[in-house]
Amino acid sequence: MNRMEVAQQEAAQLSRMPQRKLKDIPGDYGWPLLGHTVPFLKDYHKMVSQQAAKHGLIFKGSVLFQHGVTLLGPEANEFVLKDPEHAFSSRAAWNPILEKLFTDGLMLRDFADHKFHRRIMQQAFKKPALASYLGRMNSHIGSEISHWPTGKELRFQDHIKSLLLDVGAQIFFGLEMGPESNKVNQSFIDATDASLAVVRLPIPGLLWHRGMKGRRHLEKFVTGLIPQKRASNTPDFFSELCKAADEEGGLSDKDVMNHMIFLLFAAHDTTTSTLCSIVYMLAKHPNWQDILVKEIEGLNKETLDYDDLAKMEKTDWVFRETLRMRPALTTFPRRTVKEIEYQGYTLPKNTLVSISTLYTHYMEDYWSNPTTFDPERFSDERAEHKKHFYQWVPFGGGHHKCLGLNFAELQTKTFLFQFLKRYRVSVKPGYELPTQQVPLIMPKDGLPVVLEKRA
Repeated sequence: MNRMEVAQQEAAQLSRMPQRKLKDIPGDYGWPLLGHTVPFLKDYHKMVSQQAAKHGLIFKGSVLFQHGVTLLGPEANEFVLKDPEHAFSSRAAWNPILEKLFTDGLMLRDFADHKFHRRIMQQAFKKPALASYLGRMNSHIGSEISHWPTGKELRFQDHIKSLLLDVGAQIFFGLEMGPESNKVNQSFIDATDASLAVVRLPIPGLLWHRGMKGRRHLEKFVTGLIPQKRASNTPDFFSELCKAADEEGGLSDKDVMNHMIFLLFAAHDTTTSTLCSIVYMLAKHPNWQDILVKEIEGLNKETLDYDDLAKMEKTDWVFRETLRMRPALTTFPRRTVKEIEYQGYTLPKNTLVSISTLYTHYMEDYWSNPTTFDPERFSDERAEHKKHFYQWVPFGGGHHKCLGLNFAELQTKTFLFQFLKRYRVSVKPGYELPTQQVPLIMPKDGLPVVLEKRA
C-alpha cells in the first residue's frame, strides 16, 4: 500500500467532527455555541483580518459548530495545497458542508481515489476540447445577449446565471435546455444556498429542505439522461464520461451522475460569481471598458478563435485582478489525516485547517495598494503576482487545483468579447455591491446594472 492509499484509508477513518483539542494554538472560540459563525457569514474578510491582527497568521476559532485552525499567507497556502506529505483531506473537510448536496464531486475525493477520477474528468478541459467549446460558445452567447434590455435597470446576476446554465448544458451535456432550465437553475441555487444552512433538518420552508429538494431534482434530471448518452455519439462530455465509465471500470452510473452535477455546478456558479464581479468592476471603472473594447476591436474578428485568447492581454489582466479582489471561492478547508507541524505548531490528527484566498489577496507584503482595482499589476512590467507562487490562488493549487481554470478564462473572455462589443455597462452613482462571501462571492442584490448599446 503506497502513501496515497494509506492517507486515503486514514481519511476514511476520521470522525465526522474535527479535533477540538487545540490548546497550544493562539486564538479564541468566539461566542458560546455559535463561535465565530455570525461574523463568518456576515463579513468573512473582516472576521479573518480582525483575528489575524489579534493573534497573528495562525489562529484557532469556531465556525458552524466546528473548531479549527486558520493558516494565512502564501507559505500557508503552499503548505496546505501542495501537501507533499499527503496529510490533508479535502473530502473530510467539505463533506460536513456538501456531502448530501454535491455528493462525491471531485473536490470531495482524496488521494488515489481523487487521482483516478481527476484523470477521467480532465479530458473535458484539455486544449482540443476547449477549442471545440469555443465555436459553440461564441454563437450561443452572442445570440442570447443580443436580446438583453437596454436603457433600464436589469439584474445582471439573473441573466448571466441563466446564460451560463444554457452554455454549460450545451457544452457538457449536449442539451438545449428549453423550459427545463428554470427548474434546474433554481435547483442549483437552492442546493448551493443550503450548504450554509445552520439547521439541517427536513422542515418545509427552511434552507436545508429546499436544498435537498433541489438535489433530488438534479439527480432525477441527470440520471434520466444516462441511457441515451451511453447510446449516443454526440461530441459532449456527458457522452464521453459515459464511455469512460465503461472503458475504465470502477465508474458507476451513480459516479457519472455525481460528477456531472458537480461539474455543472462548478462551471456554472463559480463563473457566475466571476462575471458578476468583473462586470461590477468595469461599471465602476469605465476607463477599463474603453481599454478592453479597444483591445477587442484590434482583433478585427466577428467571433473568437482559440488562438485569439492569448492576444487578449489586457482582458486577462482584468480577469486576474478581479479574481484577486473577489475570488469566487474565498477559503479552502482541509482536515489533517495525521499529526503534522507548521511553523512550530503541532496540528493534531483530524484538525480542521483553513486557508484564506481572500486574506492572501489583500496582503500588503505582496500587493501594492491592495484595495485599489489595478489590473496593470499583472502586466509583465510590474508582475506583482510573481513574488510567491501561492500568493494568487483563486483556483487553489496542488493536487486539487481547479481543473476548470482554463475553461473559466475561455468562457469569461468569450463573454466579454461578445458583451463589450455590444454594450456599455453602468451602475448608479455611489453604488457599492453588497455580497455574501462564503462559500462563493455572490451579489446579494442581483447586481442591478444599466446597459446602453454601443454605436
